[in-house]
Amino acid sequence: MEQRQLVDASLAQVLLKSAQFYDSKRRWHINLFVLMPDHLHALLSFPRDESMSGVIGDWKRFHAYKNGVMWQEGYFDRRLREDERGEQLSAKMNYIRENPVAAGLCAQAKDWPRIIDPFRQDRPSNSRE
Repeated sequence: MEQRQLVDASLAQVLLKSAQFYDSKRRWHINLFVLMPDHLHALLSFPRDESMSGVIGDWKRFHAYKNGVMWQEGYFDRRLREDERGEQLSAKMNYIRENPVAAGLCAQAKDWPRIIDPFRQDRPSNSRE
């Protein structure tokens, strides 16, 4: 079976809604979530009583089973330290937002529809389709 791109319109909508569902159920808190064709970038916070790897594993397993997403083994995580606030955090968020532009998928980051970005002022906080 050929892997569907994560930005396929129907799959992207399901993945973004599912991410928002996890946010609403407090499994994680979304600071930024960007779908790319073959991967995603997310800046997430987790409750102290939840295992980050457990929550992400649950989410990936659900979409592997329900939507046939073939995820890579594991994931790359980078925990932000207490001193990585302010400008450093803004730089990381801007890097993630600009990923679709760097990949040639859109001309401006604000044009990328497959994103959950509660901090953006120039667009809704969820994806536009």
